[in-house]
Amino acid sequence: MGLTDFWNGRRVFLTGHTGFKGSWLSLWLEKLGAEVAAVSLEPETSPSLYARLSPWNGQGHHIADIRDADAFKQRLIDFEPEIVIHMAAQALVRRSYENPTETFATNVMGTANVLDAVREAPSVRTVLVVTSDKVYANNGSGVPFIESDTLGGKDPYSNSKACTELVVQSYRDSFFKGRDISVATVRAGNVIGGGDWSRDRLIPDFIRAFESHQPILLRYPQAIRPWQHVLEPLGGYLAFAEALTLSDEKELPEALNFGPDPQSFATVCELADALGLAHGVNDVWKQAPGTHLPEAPALTLSSALALSAIGWRPRLSLQQTIDWTAAWYKANREGADMRAFSLSQIAAYEEAIS
Repeated sequence: MGLTDFWNGRRVFLTGHTGFKGSWLSLWLEKLGAEVAAVSLEPETSPSLYARLSPWNGQGHHIADIRDADAFKQRLIDFEPEIVIHMAAQALVRRSYENPTETFATNVMGTANVLDAVREAPSVRTVLVVTSDKVYANNGSGVPFIESDTLGGKDPYSNSKACTELVVQSYRDSFFKGRDISVATVRAGNVIGGGDWSRDRLIPDFIRAFESHQPILLRYPQAIRPWQHVLEPLGGYLAFAEALTLSDEKELPEALNFGPDPQSFATVCELADALGLAHGVNDVWKQAPGTHLPEAPALTLSSALALSAIGWRPRLSLQQTIDWTAAWYKANREGADMRAFSLSQIAAYEEAIS
């Protein structure tokens, strides 16, 4: 599943470009030669990957809120994109408990605003909506989820993303059937990599603890997650969007999982220990005291459909994922040009999938 020259000159409208995954995707699209217009809120962290990867002279970036339907719609229509990739979201589980209405407003109504704008944009041929591996009704069994499994979610974040899937389904069936347009969703595992400084995520929490010479406090050290490097699902998104755009018969799936190799399913504490080894330290974590908001004890994905539908499969082992992540933060601490360093990791990944 190598990437082709398909993206060179393609007009892509991207939401959420200042976030962790959005910043990586913006850089990759620029490298591929796409013409990009992007909309997002200001970066939520300082430092931020978005700032580390600047300048962004080759793309049109705008600070705007997808909850502002009219302003967003006009920007999308004026740009006349062929492909829309919707990544903007409130993406933190614990924050969704703190502010559930914000989470639903952004993830559900924000998505509806994006799709409503697409209704009035005749240039659009493909819409890819990024949701989450947490869209599935999870009984904690650890059996890898497939795309046809029941949607659900107990916490506000997971539930909002399941609702997002239903919004996409409704718009696709109600407004886009019979039009020359493909609308699909993508669901990825626990994404890690260089440049994430979000709160309540394992990698940035570990980096902050490491730089403070403190152990990281883990809420659920035995929880199992499908860890993968950020470039893995992003490569899948690009391949899927390309296939959807080029497909005349629209026979492709309406949703795809992009998860790691099953050998990369690991507990939170196992990943923390491996990060410690990569940074040359031991005894890197402790059990966080007190009671904690509920989280699924096990979450794993099957990517078999992505392999059969578009030829995508994960290429990086868990150890490679950890090594690439540790190398990024090390280079950042040493004052390297992180735009150039990140481009070198993208180039290495392109070589791996070619």
